[in-house]
Parts: sequence; C-alpha cells; structure tokens
Amino acid sequence: MRKSEIHAAESVACLDKALGELKDIWEEIGIPEDQRLQRTDAVHMHIKNLLDMMIAEEEGLKKRLLISIEACRKEVTSLCSELQILCVWQEEDGVTMLQLEKDLRTQVKMMLKEKSARQSELKSLIQQDQDLCDILCDDLFPIHPERVPSQQQLQNYRQHINTRNQERERRHAEFVGMKRQITVLMEDLEQHPDTSFEKDAVCEDEDAFCLSVENLSALKVLLHQLESRKAESGALCGSIRGRIEELWEMLQVPEEERESLMQNTRTSTKSRLNTLQAELQRLEELKEKNIERVIHTIRSEIVKFWEKCYYSPEQRQAFTPYHSDDLDEEVLREHELELERLKEDYAKHRELYDAVSTWSSNWTLYQELEKKATDPSRFNNRGGNLLKEEKQRVDLQKSLPKLEKSLKAQIDQWEAAHCKEFRVNGQLFLQYVEDQWDQHRMEKEREKQERQMKKMKQTEEDLLYGTTIRTPTKRRLAGTPTPGKTRKVLTAYLGARTPGRGRTPRGLERNKENISHLSGALRTMAASPQRYYSITSVASSYSEFAVSSLSCS
Repeated sequence: MRKSEIHAAESVACLDKALGELKDIWEEIGIPEDQRLQRTDAVHMHIKNLLDMMIAEEEGLKKRLLISIEACRKEVTSLCSELQILCVWQEEDGVTMLQLEKDLRTQVKMMLKEKSARQSELKSLIQQDQDLCDILCDDLFPIHPERVPSQQQLQNYRQHINTRNQERERRHAEFVGMKRQITVLMEDLEQHPDTSFEKDAVCEDEDAFCLSVENLSALKVLLHQLESRKAESGALCGSIRGRIEELWEMLQVPEEERESLMQNTRTSTKSRLNTLQAELQRLEELKEKNIERVIHTIRSEIVKFWEKCYYSPEQRQAFTPYHSDDLDEEVLREHELELERLKEDYAKHRELYDAVSTWSSNWTLYQELEKKATDPSRFNNRGGNLLKEEKQRVDLQKSLPKLEKSLKAQIDQWEAAHCKEFRVNGQLFLQYVEDQWDQHRMEKEREKQERQMKKMKQTEEDLLYGTTIRTPTKRRLAGTPTPGKTRKVLTAYLGARTPGRGRTPRGLERNKENISHLSGALRTMAASPQRYYSITSVASSYSEFAVSSLSCS
C-alpha cells in the first residue's frame, strides 16, 4: 500500500474518532437528538466544503500543469525551429504531469540559453564584421541580424571574420610598406602630398586609412608614378653626368673640381639633378669659349671609335668636317653628332666588334710568335719561355680557324638581321681575314728568301775569306767535314789566311777565276725561287768541290 493510501485511511480514522468524540460530548451535555443532527450536518457540510475547496485547488493545479506542459511543448517546438535543430524531445511513458512539466521547463530553459548565446555571438560577429568592412570597405556577411543563426552559420561567420582579419593584416602590411616607399620617394624627389588621397595615405594615422582594393590600387599607381619619376630623374642624372664627364675630358677640368661636384650630388635626386644641370650649363658655356681645344679632343675620340668600329680610310674620309680648318660652332656640333653616332653604332654592335677585336689580338699575337719562332737568338733563352711560346703558337694556329668559323656564323646572322654587309676596314670580314693570311704567307716567303740570300751571301764571304761556317741550329750531315778541316782545305787551296785590314791576299788574286765561277753558281741558286738550299748543303757541296779541285791539281 502506498503512503498516500495509508494517510487517507488515517484521515478517515481521524475523522471517525473526531465524530465519536463530538457524539460523546453532545451526550454528556445532553444535547437533544434533533440538535445533534443539526450539528452533525454542520460538521459534514464543513468537512465537505473543505474537501471541495481542496479538490478545486488540486484541480486548478492539474489544469495549470497541463497548460504549462502544453506551453512548454509549443515553446520547445518553436525554439527547435529558431535554432534550426531537429526536435528530438520524446515523452516517456508513465511520467507524471509534474515530472513532465519540469522536464519540459528545463528543456525550454536550455534552449533559451542556447538561443541567447547564439544571438550574443551573432551580435559580436556582426560588430567585428562591421569594423572590418569599415576598414576594408567590403560588404557585410550575408546573414539576418534578427534571426537566430544555426551552428553552421556561426561557424561560417567565424571563418569569414578570420579570413577578413588576415586580409586586413595583409593589406595593412602592404599599405605600410608602400607608404614608407612613397614617403622616401617623395623626400628624395622633394615632393609634397598634393591631393587629399596622398595626404590621407602619407600624413594620416595608419589605422585610419581605408584599406580598400581601390585605395591600394591607387596607392600602387602613385608608387609606380613616383618610381618612374625617380627612374626618369636618375636616367636624366646619368645622362647629364655622362655628358658632364665628356665635357670634363674635353675641357680638361681638374680632378679637384670634379670631386667637389661629386660630393655635392650625394643628396636627394631633385637636388642632384639641379646641381648636375647647373654644372652642365656651366661646362657648355665654357665649351663655347674653348671650341678649338674641344674639337681636337672630340677628334681624338672619333679616331678611337673609328678604330673600334674598323672604319676604312674611305669611311673616315667621308666625314669631311674632320678635315676642316674652320673650327666654329657648326663644326663642333657636327663632330659631336658624329661621335654620338659612332658611340651608338659601337654600343649596338659591340658584341660583334669585340669578337673581331678578339680575333685581331689573337692574330697579332700569332704573328709575333711566328716571328720569334724564326729568330735564331731565341735559343739563348734559358727561362723556359721558348717552350711556352711554341705551345702558345701551336694553340693559336689551331684556334684561329675555329674562331674565324664562329665569327662567320655570327656575321651571317648579323647580316641577315640588318640586311647589309659587315665590313672590316672597308672589306668583307672573310676577305679581310683571307688577305691577312695571304700577307702573312707572303711575308714568311719574303723572310725566307731573305734568309736564303743572307745565307748565300755569308757562304760567299766564307768562301772568299775562309770564315768557318757555323750552323748551331742544325745537325751536321754524315760524312760532312768538320769546320776545322774545311778551313785547312780552304787555306791550302787558296794559299792564304783570312785577310786583315781590308787587303786582298795575293793567293786569292791567283784564284779569282775559280771564285768567280763559284759566285756565279751561288747567284744562280739565289735566282731560282723553286729550290732552297741550307747552309749545310752549300758547305758540303763546296767541300766536295774543294777536295776534288785539290785532287785534280
């Protein structure tokens, strides 16, 4: 039995006991029966009213519970809709009204708390978004501020805010970097902010500048403009400085004045430009006063570039002002234009000219080594240079044709690109190279013939005066008499020693006929360019001749 039932039974027993006690009291008092009935009815009525009142109150409580349960059910359904979640609430069987109402109220309270938290976070995110939009000049995140956002919407909003913050930091860093560059450039160009945008960008607080895409783009344009102005000013300064240096060389300005100007140009670009322009104007005026000296200086420069560009005499002669004696401003201007044209021509085709110059220097070195190779005094070398020079000569002999082949390919490409012939000293380069080789071969042939003539002349003198033939660079042929024996044979045959003080020995006069025959033979050998004889071969044939003559005599 439940406790409530026990309490109900106790209440009935208590009521019966109370009625029994009332009955005993009434009997002792002697209250008549009819009054007892009245009093008993009053007790019943009082108890009934009290119980009816209590039942009515409990019925009211029940009704209120039912109303609250229904209201909570509706609110839970509404909150699930607002919070955009599935309504997972399920009522368990056997749950009393009081427990059901309590559970529903607890669920409503939790959902209201979730709703409030979401709305609070949404408000905070909207405020952050608004601040970022004011800085970045972007649109707000597309979300309804009055509706309760879902968890996914809040997550997306958080991610959006995080991305916007990163974008703000990136744009702010970009802005600060460009602002510093713009400030430095403006100071260098001695330029002040003119427009309101420039003032906002340079002078205002960094955090107050609107970091919109348009503003950053405009800032980039401003930066590029300033960079272009500085580059133009720098290029102009370089051009003016180059012209100043040319005028310094022309006018032979002392180094002290040059260094003084260079010290004054280590300032801002604008000040440097102004200083250089003032110096250029001063030098131009000074140049006008020293036209003749300047023209002669320019002519020296023109000759240098003629040589660098391999101009032929005809090309040089074509510049008639170079040969003019009337040195006035017009002639000076023509010389300056010619020098500028030559510089442009050299700069434009420098790679090819340098390649030709490389070939020329190698060619010159090769010719020098060729001459050294034919110099008898080279054997006196004891420092090892002989082997080095010979190796270098052989290497050049192999590399020159390769270099000429490479140059030919470069020239062909150059001629195809410029639709004209490439000439060196007025000749086609390959013809020029061929002529150089021809001249080299002719020079070697001439030197060879000279050496032959010199050897023949020396042999004549040896035959005439009995001088010993010395050939230290050639090995003596087998069977060839030694110089000492040759001298003895010559002395015995001629009948005289080597003459002294320019007198002709009497023995030599008696043999004029034989000597004249031998001299004629030697001249015949020199007149035959197809045959070449060494000193050893001449000496050998004469020895045989001398021995045979002595045998006959």
